[in-house]
Amino acid sequence: MATLTIAKATSVSEPKSLPHNPDVKLCLDTKDTIDIEHVPVNDDPRQWSCARKTITLCIVSVATMVSTLASNIQNPSNFLIETDLHATNSQISWTLAAFILIQGNFPLIWSAVAEITGRKVVYLLSSALFVVGSAILALSKTIEVMIGMRALQAAGSSAFLAISAATLADIYETHERGTMMGIFYAAPLLGPALGPMIGGFLSQNFNWRASFYFLLICGVIIFLSFLTLFKDTYRCERSLTYCSALQRRLASQEPVRRPSQSTIAGSEFSKDQTHDQDLEKQLQLPVIPEEAPSVTPTPEPDNIRLSIKDINPFPPYFQILSRKNNVLILTTNGLVFGFNYCLSYTCERTLANAYGYNALSVGLVLLCLGIGSVAGSIIGGRWSDRVVGKMKKANGAQWYAEMRLESSKLAMLWLPPSVIGYGWVCEKHLNVAVICVMLVLVGFTSIWMYASTLAYLVDANPGRSAAAVATNSSFRGTLAFISAMIAVPLQNAWGDGILFTAWACVLAAAELLVIIVVHKGESWRKEHI
Repeated sequence: MATLTIAKATSVSEPKSLPHNPDVKLCLDTKDTIDIEHVPVNDDPRQWSCARKTITLCIVSVATMVSTLASNIQNPSNFLIETDLHATNSQISWTLAAFILIQGNFPLIWSAVAEITGRKVVYLLSSALFVVGSAILALSKTIEVMIGMRALQAAGSSAFLAISAATLADIYETHERGTMMGIFYAAPLLGPALGPMIGGFLSQNFNWRASFYFLLICGVIIFLSFLTLFKDTYRCERSLTYCSALQRRLASQEPVRRPSQSTIAGSEFSKDQTHDQDLEKQLQLPVIPEEAPSVTPTPEPDNIRLSIKDINPFPPYFQILSRKNNVLILTTNGLVFGFNYCLSYTCERTLANAYGYNALSVGLVLLCLGIGSVAGSIIGGRWSDRVVGKMKKANGAQWYAEMRLESSKLAMLWLPPSVIGYGWVCEKHLNVAVICVMLVLVGFTSIWMYASTLAYLVDANPGRSAAAVATNSSFRGTLAFISAMIAVPLQNAWGDGILFTAWACVLAAAELLVIIVVHKGESWRKEHI
């Protein structure tokens, strides 16, 4: 069987086509670089039919919607749970805090596993954990069991958030991702808005356990959908994690090379992070070498046995954080998500305390935030693709990831004023219809910007999309936890007007971070090439 080695290649912006030869294997060498996302693979997911892609999009979107819905579906039932299980306020808070923290940070593990086992295995395992957690929650008799099962439920649901964006990156080209990311992210945005409404309805008409039976049914449907309808989108040739493992195996084999072959410079891979940085520089376009075979055959991918280091989530995590453009965008996304969590949490209290609304009525008002978020995600995604298309055409068909962020500038103009307006509308206790309008506007502008920055993270980290999204989830979850902890004390001390004026200032600072990446991101990324 022929062995491929690396030779002269094209730049990232001009990838060449490679022959699809099942008898040809890939090795690594050190001259020029290629776009890892366009390495030829068998059954290329980007060549799938529109119907197959749509099925994939629908399944992962519904899964992420249920994942986010589960985060706050119990909120209207907290008093009932506290009474039934004889729990304290602190214990009830831990059922929420444990869910937020684990759902935000557990994706680091799922994303690492997904880059080795594939997407489908992770989806099935995580949905099974979600089903088990939901079932035990519905039957739980003590608050301690409930806290533990909320943690398990969060661990299972977090995989949907961790690798769904990476799944879409597997099947859609960069010029399509803005639109598809917008459509995809519309579904999970509905979750936080629908959660209180569904939870309130079920708790009022049945009991607090009905919410978890509902999640159990949803989990079973999702598990069966992934089992029967989902086709794995993962291709190891396009994963830097897999290629890293392959190169370590090749280095350990130390094959005798022909004089015409280049050797891999600096093959000491004692540190995963350094090795991964080298790999991004070394990944090459393969060409057919001389006919003389190597003395030691190149091991086939199927024979590679990955070590525990290959599923260590921290090297990919620190690799993402080693880039300044990623850190700034991750910080921005975390602040936007923390703001949205604070908004929905405090709005629920304001409507209950100042307007006397019950759980179902609160859920209906918060649905306005979901409607605005969905509209911002879809419209913002389409606008993002349109802006990228125009800029690419004006740039001689050359594309770079920071083009994606240009589309967020329009939403940036309106976000801080909308947040300030919402805060003072609540402070003055104006008609609830005005609150609904402001919620739509705030949701629309904040998620418009978020859709662009999330798509940028995927575009700016080719071969590491799952790790980038998982790191984003970690930032979001951690800042959402902090936001939830300080929201009520600040609301009590300052009132809604000053609280959301402060948030507007924070979001304005976050927008400045995006502007910095627009102008400096490309040069920062080139430092790692």
